[in-house]
Amino acid sequence: MNIMIRATNWVGDAIMALPALRTVRARFPEAHISVVARPFVADLYREQEICDVLIGYDTKGPHQGFRGREALAAQLRSKKFDVALLLQNAFDAAWLAWRAGIPKRIGYARDGRSLLLTHAVPVPKPGEIPPHEKFYYLELLKRAAWIDRYDDEQHITLRVPDSSKHRAMQKLVEAGSRANAMRIAVGAGASYGSAKCWPPDRFAQALNDFVSQLDADIILFGTPQELPVSAAIARNLHRQPIDLTGNTSMAELPSLLSQCHLFLGNDSGAMHVAAAVGLRVVAVFGPTDPLGTAPVTPRMSIVQQKPYCSPCFLRRCPTDHRCMTSVTPAMVEAALRKQVSAIPAV
Repeated sequence: MNIMIRATNWVGDAIMALPALRTVRARFPEAHISVVARPFVADLYREQEICDVLIGYDTKGPHQGFRGREALAAQLRSKKFDVALLLQNAFDAAWLAWRAGIPKRIGYARDGRSLLLTHAVPVPKPGEIPPHEKFYYLELLKRAAWIDRYDDEQHITLRVPDSSKHRAMQKLVEAGSRANAMRIAVGAGASYGSAKCWPPDRFAQALNDFVSQLDADIILFGTPQELPVSAAIARNLHRQPIDLTGNTSMAELPSLLSQCHLFLGNDSGAMHVAAAVGLRVVAVFGPTDPLGTAPVTPRMSIVQQKPYCSPCFLRRCPTDHRCMTSVTPAMVEAALRKQVSAIPAV
């Protein structure tokens, strides 16, 4: 069987979809599986042994606009897939599979795309499945009759080769990290929107209080768009951080995070990657619900205050951002101390 899987677009979703992808690989060990993904998601999946081929879907490059999508559809058509499994919810995913002439097209019936699917799977109603998003993707497989049941995976993991770990350690040392130091990774951004972001000055205060009695390197991670956030944190830190913001590709991020010991950040893709490579995680949640999108690891602390309006799931707060401003640096520092107490001495 020749299977095409359309991956999710967000990094966090891509991590939470890994149990479903690994289930497909295990269910069809002899099948040829191709995963169509945005370039940064493809980079994340490259070492995960979930497929035979990764096909990049670059909407800012060769697949931009209608002609670009047509070119990708033609590329997929030439591969003569038997079935398409659409983990991504958008109309575009169904259109692409239909335009590629894939005879069997499986996906959730949403975003007005049911007519383009041969197997339009009803979206689970509230309470039908557990709330965490990892179950949403597994349930698609169950409702498509690819599996009879699924387990509750307690830790979603990302495989990081030893060679990648070695290169990551070299990069960290060259950037100024001490070889034998405890390293605290900080991800203060969130691609989803500003509503998810705890204020930079509070990150700095929590970190200052935390490292005042702990010898540790603070390493700032983020996209180029998050440079102002990292700069605001760095200005208020008492200890000079190692700032890798805008200087880390998605291909490098898992290995770099794997060489750290603790992660502090918002509900973001970096949070999920950190958890998946084995870090202890302290995550600040505000407008989103940890029941649905918490990192899948037993080694985490969620810090959250829930005013009447939370969770709202808005990208930008229309009022006073109280779900985030009510989270104090002392709350976050206490969570950091709880997690660091369980880390073996470096």
